[in-house]
Amino acid sequence: MARIPIAMLGLLLFCFWAAMAEAKYMKYKDPKQSVNVRIKDLMSRMTLEEKIGQMVQIDRSVASAEVMKKYLIGSILSGGGSVPAKQASAETWIEMVNDFQKGCLSTRLGIPMIYGIDAVHGHNNVYKATIFPHNVGLGATRDPELVKRIGAATALEVRATGIPYVFAPCIAVCRDPRWGRCFESYSEDPKVVQVMTEIVPGLQGDLPPGSRKGVPYVAGNKNVAACAKHYVGDGGTTKGINENNTMINRHGLLSIHMAGYYTSIIKGVSTVMVSYSSWNGKKMHANHELVTDFLKNTLRFRGFVISDWQGIDRITSPPHANYSYSIEVGIKAGIDMIMVPYNYTEFIDGLTYQVKNKIIPMSRIDDAVRRILRVKFVMGLFEEPLADHSLVHELGSQAHRNLAREAVRKSLVLLKNGQPADEPLLPLPKKAPKILVAGTHADNLGNQCGGWTIEWQGLSGNNLTSGTTILSAIKKTVDPKTKVVYKENPDLSYVKSSKFSYAIVVVGEPPYAETFGDNLNLTIPEPGPSIITNVCGAVKCVVIVISGRPVVIQPYVDQIDALVAAWLPGTEGQGVADVLFGDYSFTGKLSRTWFRTVDQLPMNVGDKHYDPLFPFGFGLTTEPTKA
Repeated sequence: MARIPIAMLGLLLFCFWAAMAEAKYMKYKDPKQSVNVRIKDLMSRMTLEEKIGQMVQIDRSVASAEVMKKYLIGSILSGGGSVPAKQASAETWIEMVNDFQKGCLSTRLGIPMIYGIDAVHGHNNVYKATIFPHNVGLGATRDPELVKRIGAATALEVRATGIPYVFAPCIAVCRDPRWGRCFESYSEDPKVVQVMTEIVPGLQGDLPPGSRKGVPYVAGNKNVAACAKHYVGDGGTTKGINENNTMINRHGLLSIHMAGYYTSIIKGVSTVMVSYSSWNGKKMHANHELVTDFLKNTLRFRGFVISDWQGIDRITSPPHANYSYSIEVGIKAGIDMIMVPYNYTEFIDGLTYQVKNKIIPMSRIDDAVRRILRVKFVMGLFEEPLADHSLVHELGSQAHRNLAREAVRKSLVLLKNGQPADEPLLPLPKKAPKILVAGTHADNLGNQCGGWTIEWQGLSGNNLTSGTTILSAIKKTVDPKTKVVYKENPDLSYVKSSKFSYAIVVVGEPPYAETFGDNLNLTIPEPGPSIITNVCGAVKCVVIVISGRPVVIQPYVDQIDALVAAWLPGTEGQGVADVLFGDYSFTGKLSRTWFRTVDQLPMNVGDKHYDPLFPFGFGLTTEPTKA
């Protein structure tokens, strides 16, 4: 046997190891490479099956590590109330998300999935998370810096559960309060909505100086990818009917409903969600002109466009009536990721067939995948695909609850303070012999939080999560010698005979979300009006309205001494008492017009026939009480 010289053997071994290293080195796995180089390298390695998998988002209820691996799925979501277990801890969430992710990492190319969730007023699906006021209340603060801090706090709580992507903010411009999603809108005024897009850098982190406009950005693992929604015109539908038709000319669409998208894109928003609604009869999920020509080409948005839940199904009426047609027009319109969320094999098979048969061009698939990968690379998902427990202490932290309490204080709008001939009633004295607290919403955390809280539709009662009801806050705030009597629905004779110093009545709307909140009459449900009449007919009263929008209040205004719009304040009811008793001032201003009767609707600031009960921008102020 011929002897191989030692030097030659060494050279052969070196060549072998070098070849192995070359085989293992893939540019897309190298964070030192530019994002565009990494995208190009990874896409050159991907099969059609792998590319289509990236375009699919499924609900966690049908996901598993095996499903992620077998079907090469690119994304998972939690729909409203879709949780690993009732009252699940942050650790349980992390374990679930990481388990799904391990399935993705075990595939040939190891492309991580992106997990998304609705975090529309804090991390609202999660037990013990801080629930901030809904956007309608935040609009009344007129404080973009506060909203940015709320975005940063929400990002930390979402990351605390191992999730890197949120379906927020909603930058709808609600032009009709009959719409069931009006509470998700900051204002009827596009300028207020634009200013409040400061939540985007709150969620994602501040763009570095000199960043290219329209390119997605996420600062790191204490931030999340954001999603501007619902593109476009969701808040302008006829009579406020959810998912319906927005009849408006192009100038109106671009100046009113597009306003928040201009600023969100400049601030580096990572994704945009398409609206269920139509513009002048054309479904947004099928609108190539607005999704591709305007959003992608004119505004030069470089993140990915995602459908809404079963959004392409709803292109047809009834939904899912012609799914192959829905796939074709939805993908051709320019939607990149499809929130399927259940029938993913039907979607994958249908899209694969259409690409192989040249119904949908390969260039459209490549555009979608390039955008999805760009967001994943920018976020650092390839470097840190698995979550750890380092942020679990952020969930519902005291610092975040204090921030939510501040937001509640600043969101309250004082609409009336004393009868014309009398002294102002607010701020209320903390020292009084006996006071009455009444109403369906005084001791009801679920009513106070509204929809999109723990469950999709929200939950009435005090068993949903941890927080402070308005009644509890009042009891903590008044002097220890002040007797607080709580009766949800007292009768007139009881109130008259009980010699109360004053009464606080808390009434409003029940929790709701989306179409379930569409409402053509906008009255406060009984027994709310009866409680107002019984209490305010017998004693000096302040009425606090808990609602996602202006409601019919005109019939009761004369008998009410002081009136406060508290919107949907969330878990930190102490913020209401802070202002009511004068520890802080009332400063909030209406971000919506308060109508007299529903017959006036739609009525928005700047309209020719503008005759509101309380105009846009209205809000009385008080001085804090000296201690």
